[in-house]
This record gives sequence, C-alpha cells and structure tokens, in this order.
Amino acid sequence: MISRIIILSSLGYFVDILDLFLFSVVRRSSLLAIGVSENDLLSQGIFLLNMQMAGLILGSFIWGVLGDKKGRVKVLYGSILLYSLATLLNAFVTNTFQYAFLRFIAGVGLSGELGAAITLVSESMESKKRGLGTMIVAGFGLLGGMLAALLSEVFAWNVCYMIGGGIGLGLLLLRVTLPEPEMFKEIAHHESKGDLRLLLKSHRRIGKLTYLVLMGLPIWFNSGILMVFAPEFGKALLILGEPITASKSVLYSYFGVALGDFVSGGLSQWTKSRKKIVLLFILLLAGSMFLYLSAHEKTQLYFYSLCFTLGFFAGYWALLVTMTAENFGTNLRATVTTVVPNLVRASVIPLSFLFEWFNRSMGVIESASYVAIIAVLTSLWATTRLPETFGVDLKFLEE
Repeated sequence: MISRIIILSSLGYFVDILDLFLFSVVRRSSLLAIGVSENDLLSQGIFLLNMQMAGLILGSFIWGVLGDKKGRVKVLYGSILLYSLATLLNAFVTNTFQYAFLRFIAGVGLSGELGAAITLVSESMESKKRGLGTMIVAGFGLLGGMLAALLSEVFAWNVCYMIGGGIGLGLLLLRVTLPEPEMFKEIAHHESKGDLRLLLKSHRRIGKLTYLVLMGLPIWFNSGILMVFAPEFGKALLILGEPITASKSVLYSYFGVALGDFVSGGLSQWTKSRKKIVLLFILLLAGSMFLYLSAHEKTQLYFYSLCFTLGFFAGYWALLVTMTAENFGTNLRATVTTVVPNLVRASVIPLSFLFEWFNRSMGVIESASYVAIIAVLTSLWATTRLPETFGVDLKFLEE
C-alpha cells in the first residue's frame, strides 16, 4: 500500500507541475493568439502569472484546512478535479479577462496537490525513511515541467491545455481507493484539527512558517522569472544563434530540478541532515545565477546548460517540503504543508513586482541581479533560523 500511495502521489504532483507550467511555456503563443501585442507580452504575462499565484495563495488555506479537518485524500480528489477542469477550459479563452480568471481558478486547484501528497506520504512512512518517499514525490513530480515543455514544442497552445486537463481527470479515477494514514485517523475527533488560530496565535509557529517560505525564495525566482522570461534574458544577453525559448529553458531546468531533488534527498539521508544540504544547494544556486546573468554573447548550448544547472541546485525543493511536514503537528500538518509551498510559489508576485520596479530604471540583467541577491541572502538567513528535523517523530499535536 505504501508503494501505491507514493506512486499515485508522485503522479498527482507530476500533473500539478504539468498544468502549472503549461502557461509558462505557451505564454507567448497563447497571448499572441488572443490578440496581445508583442510589446505587451511581458506585462500581460506577469499579470496572468500573478493571477495564477494569487489563486495559489487563496487555495492553499482552503485545501490546507480541509486536509486537516476532512482528510488528506479528500483534498487530493477535490484539488485535481478543480485544476484539471480549469486547465481544460483554458484551451478556449479568447481574451485576457477569461485567461486571467481561469488561471486564478487553476491556481486555487493546484494549491492543494503537493501539500496533501507530502503529508499523506510523510504520515504513512517510518521516520528514518520518509525523506526517501517525499524525495520520490517531489523529484518525479517535477518531471511534469519537462512534459509541459515537450508538449509546447509539438502541439498548439490550446491543444496543450486540453492534454493537461485530460491527464488530470484520468488520474482522478485512479485515486478513488486511497486510504487515509493511521496517524490522521487517530486524531479524527480532535477538536483543533486545521484550526488556524493555533497557527496565528503562536509566534513560534508563525516564525517557522515564515522561515520555511523565505527559504524557498531562490527556487521560485529561478522558476518564475529566470526561466519564464528566458527569451527576454537571452535577448538582453545577446545569446548567439536562434532566439532562446521559454519551453526549452523550462525543459532543461526542470530536468535539473527533478535530478536535484533526488540528489539533495539522497545526500540528506546520507548526512542525516536537512539544513546542511539546503544551505549547500542555496550557495551553489547563487553561483549558478551569477553565471546565467553574466552569460553575455554566449552560445545557446551554454545558456541552456546553465538552465539545467540552475534547476539542479533549485532541487532542494524536496527538502523544503519535507522539513515543512516535519516541523508541525498532525492536527496542523496538512494546513502548513499546503500553505508553505504555495506561498513559496506565490513569492514570485513580490519578486516580479520588485523586478519590474528595478527594470524601470535599469536593464533586465541588472534588475534580476539585485532581486537574486535579495532572494539568496534572505533564504540563507531564514534557513539558519530553522531547527534540524531529520528523523523526528511526527506523532505529536500542536496545542
């Protein structure tokens, strides 16, 4: 049964990332198809991305609380149904208002997948091995970004959305017999399940949640800005050869992220430490960002190699979601494990606003460099503030 839980959780996160990043790789073609001018592609792209991320923020609280109150598996049913339908309908938009509304709804649905999956896997496995389970879910799931990129190379943008929505609805049928973990069943009648007051009234819990979110800033600066807007960075850097495409950048990056998740998770098991590996990967990610933003007049091969490298060192994502599950009790675990990854994803909103603000007075390279420095330094500080959680017993409640 453990194997089935891991497989279906991994497939769910795979579809989650596929649907989430379809917009990133079809941004230009879809916006041009509905009448957006070339000059407005960047601003409209950021607007739609922010609408999607706003949906993630709202949905994370809804699905997180429901996951603690009603069950982890029920959230997996509801979230995949909502985001699959929204993604499917994206194929038929004719203007930016429709596009923005459906990306918002898709964001609400997408927000429930990862947190419920990681919570379910963490509570179903023994403490010394659960890092391997979450590593598989995060690592395999991120391959969905690669499929999104490949689909965009072969099919029209609206067909990509149809495929993404259809795959999600198909996976829903495979999940109907998943069981709730025994750890959750033991607190079925506990009154404080999913009670946000337990979280909001504790400075210690709010502090841990905040540090976990800040720890992930470089990951989504890379994914949400450096990869999504890779065509603009490639143009500014005068990359030689054919124009850089977002689809290829995401493809190489997410292959790197998936591999990095497996490596970071394996190193964490070997060293018996989450924090040390996270700090190492953040520092190496910072060095890769420097190389990316200084790749002036380099070849396409060099640029796409850096996309892979950036993705690889952003692969401490698996450790971030594992540490989140390990930092909170069973009655709040689904709430926080759903909220944190989505707040990390949604951090692209302030990061993109900051990027745009710098971009008003300087070029895209200089703007991205300042935002990168802020994201990296903040994440390093936040990580040092968190406790080591390798091997902790998850059978505890927040009181």
